[in-house]
Amino acid sequence: MPVTQPLHTRVLDAAVRAIGGSARPGQRAMADAVAQALTERTQLLVQAGTGTGKSLGYLAPALVHARTTDSRVVVATATLALQNQLATKDVPDALQAVAEVTGHRPTAAVVKGRSNYACLMRARGGAAPGQSALLGSDDLAGAAPRGAQTELGAEVLALRTWVEEQAADGGLADRDDAPAHTGRAWAQVSIGSRECLGARCPFHDECFVEESRARARQADLVITNHALLAIDAMSHGGVLPEYDAVIVDEAHDLTDRVTAAASAELGPQHIERVARRGADWLDDETALDLLEAADALRGALEDTEPGRIGPANAGLVETTGRVRDAARRAAGQLAQTGAGARPDPERVATSAAALEIFETAERMAALSADDVVWVGASERSERRLNVAPLSVAGLLRGMIMTRATTIATSATLALGGSFEAMAQQLGLRADEHLGAGESAAPAAGQDDPDARLPWRGIDVGSPFDYARQAILYTAADLSRPGREGIGEDALAQLTELVRAAGGHTLGLFSSQRAAETAAGHVREALPDLPVLCQGEAQLPELTRRFMAEPATSLFGTMSLWQGIDAPGDTCRLVVIDRIPFPRPDDPLIQARQQAVARAGGNGFMRVAATYAALRLAQGAGRLIRSGDDRGVVAVLDSRLVSARYGPYLRRSLPGFWTTTDLGLTVSALRRLAGPS
Repeated sequence: MPVTQPLHTRVLDAAVRAIGGSARPGQRAMADAVAQALTERTQLLVQAGTGTGKSLGYLAPALVHARTTDSRVVVATATLALQNQLATKDVPDALQAVAEVTGHRPTAAVVKGRSNYACLMRARGGAAPGQSALLGSDDLAGAAPRGAQTELGAEVLALRTWVEEQAADGGLADRDDAPAHTGRAWAQVSIGSRECLGARCPFHDECFVEESRARARQADLVITNHALLAIDAMSHGGVLPEYDAVIVDEAHDLTDRVTAAASAELGPQHIERVARRGADWLDDETALDLLEAADALRGALEDTEPGRIGPANAGLVETTGRVRDAARRAAGQLAQTGAGARPDPERVATSAAALEIFETAERMAALSADDVVWVGASERSERRLNVAPLSVAGLLRGMIMTRATTIATSATLALGGSFEAMAQQLGLRADEHLGAGESAAPAAGQDDPDARLPWRGIDVGSPFDYARQAILYTAADLSRPGREGIGEDALAQLTELVRAAGGHTLGLFSSQRAAETAAGHVREALPDLPVLCQGEAQLPELTRRFMAEPATSLFGTMSLWQGIDAPGDTCRLVVIDRIPFPRPDDPLIQARQQAVARAGGNGFMRVAATYAALRLAQGAGRLIRSGDDRGVVAVLDSRLVSARYGPYLRRSLPGFWTTTDLGLTVSALRRLAGPS
């Protein structure tokens, strides 16, 4: 190997060689682009198709950067599951490669939210609300379970034993490493950030969360998730250690996850629960005020039509202010403790809940131009107030992009053939975009949200030959989808396609009702081809059966559009019933479209079409997961070829061979299925 190769290239080659392969062209291009961005302090968007090997493509230059500049890099991925996969699979290979090439092995640490670690106070007897009803008094003291203890009680005791083992062995008591348990059992040994006693906790010096963050402060690479990255940004740092660069994997999900982290809801039942939990510490007048405020909110919500609220909804806004004032008084009383007294965990938890109600109600009553507040309705529960940020671009720009060099990567970033839409969502501006051959000027204005942030977008391609491996069929002759659900003509085509494929179909539907209707229709028409439908069992079990049982099809909704990886013959056909536009009555989507229109832009294209393009690309991407995969993506929505926004959506998809000929598509599927 020539010594003139850059260090990050040598590390990449060593890492890929260790897993029995060689670096792919797209992987090398990605590593070079990331290394350049880190050197120039330029923001970078990298589209890397499925199979590129993007994790090692960014880890190699990131670790070299941390090593050579004595700095820290944060990697944030979408979910805890992906975070764990990265930490246990690709990161160890990359660390070993750096050690092999440089003689120095960097260190890595994982940081998760507080509730993902066990809490010693809870585990050692600081009972969560309702725990005494689940366990006997002897069990609460740590004795072995008696014969008639509940299954939940047994789970809690097993978790407590494990927590003590972790404390003795220097572990972190991470939930992913815990014995099998339910969410209810974990709640008895964990705690939320608001309920934490902090330095007042008698077990603070042994705290697993504090230890995890201490390790992160000593690490070269910190692995976290989008939600925690958002919380760190909203709290102006302090959750994550200082870092020089951040790599956002699965970056297409970032704005949704930051929006979720910055959103809140307020319901009468929650307010009533806090009032009852705090009754032992609140004076009678304050407790009654909180209960009456909850009842007033219930009435005001029932008198208000679902949808966005504003100054015209004076009655509801005034009632929200009443909740705010009652919650402020309650939180103040609950926070009062005697000098030197040991904090009562239940009182601290109730105080935190009251403070959260106060902060949420205060935010809602303010009706800030930066927020969207609306009444949400559900068939299963009473109405609630919701609040979400109108945009998170400013937050991302001000608290992440200007803080550190940011690399955003995903298989779907170039929507409509351009990075502009995603760059805008992330807080980057068109006038900052670097063209081909341009280099960034030295960075300036760190932590200044108005500082210029030069950025570049690069598509490193995919190792797959989409035009040879797959067909995109659009049902151009079908009538436009209506609100009443999937039509008979679409069901007929769906059945013909599934029959031709011999099953092996992943059906992605716009609603649970459409998935159930389609499953029932295909089962009746093709009784020899098994069809699973989301909702009939837990999703992991349905996915396992889909991959294990020949000729089986799986129909479902949005969680399948991104959350399933089924390479090989399992999936020959992906059917999408309609273009996945957001609900037209979604108050947040409506508000964002209106904001774009007021600024002189096209709200539909910037918001709804971008939303649909991203999800359509993610859904279509379920088909080709390896170089040997073959099949068809069938879109049963004629608008993909007939509507004015159709070309934009099609440019967001991989380069499939396209057709509107049903007969040709059926013949191709029959050839794939082979002799019957």
